[in-house]
Amino acid sequence: MTVAAASPRWLVWNRLVRHRLALASLLFLLVLLILSLAAPLIAQWRGVDPSATDLFRRLEGPSGEHWLGTDDLGRDLFQRLLDGGRVSLLVGFTGAVLSAVLGALIGVTSGYFGGRLDSFLMRFTDGVISLPLLPLLIVLAAIDPQKIGVPAAIAQSETFSLYRIVAIVALTGWTTAARLVRAETLSLKTRDFARAAQALGAKPARIMFRHILPNAAGSLIVATTLSIGTLILLESTLSFLGLGTQPPAASWGNMLTGAQELLQQAPVLALWPGLMIFVTVIAFNFLGDGLQDALDPRSERR
Repeated sequence: MTVAAASPRWLVWNRLVRHRLALASLLFLLVLLILSLAAPLIAQWRGVDPSATDLFRRLEGPSGEHWLGTDDLGRDLFQRLLDGGRVSLLVGFTGAVLSAVLGALIGVTSGYFGGRLDSFLMRFTDGVISLPLLPLLIVLAAIDPQKIGVPAAIAQSETFSLYRIVAIVALTGWTTAARLVRAETLSLKTRDFARAAQALGAKPARIMFRHILPNAAGSLIVATTLSIGTLILLESTLSFLGLGTQPPAASWGNMLTGAQELLQQAPVLALWPGLMIFVTVIAFNFLGDGLQDALDPRSERR
């Protein structure tokens, strides 16, 4: 198949495949996602309850029954890693997508209409960027939801704790997407296809969402992919500080919290979740770099 005859999707995939680190990262992330989603089925197949404590079997080494050993409460470490991966990936994916959607809406509106609206939205974006991110996340995560009217039964549930973290990281992570989409919109709205649509009487909403945003999707996809790793790291940090996912639900961050007092006695309890955080974040960064090259037509070698 020649380059001229190939479809755009095939060209993107071909360029991505040639980026070995990105391809290896994609395969690793797919395996991790499948294993994390299938964690309950794997636990059932192995006959292991990851939330069941057994103090008589605490801090055991790897065995046929417990592949990576047990933690300080006798729980299976491998299953808790998979459960923690499901939480971290959910926060990363969902938070990144929500941030991208919010940022894209603000960016395309600001870039298309310009004027005072553009100045207001960009000054607001600059204000959010100027805030120290980690202290801001800590303050937002430390707010007691019951004091703002959330019923106690909901506020104390594991699901609410997870969704609150997703909302917090989404509300603070949209600025990069907004600035990127605004810059793309300023360039795209002067192109012939956008002017032709305007001359034919298309409404601003149709031009923005039908003509401009699809052409800015490549840069937005790359930025979103890169942000997933950052959001996973932020969720792990909040969980490590006790402000994220609350026990007994597992996350890589709160697994590190439980292991910090046992570093000398059982360093493996901190090694595995720390290694998973490190490798997953690096994999998303490599994948983002690969997508950046794959979605850039100038990277095609003829």
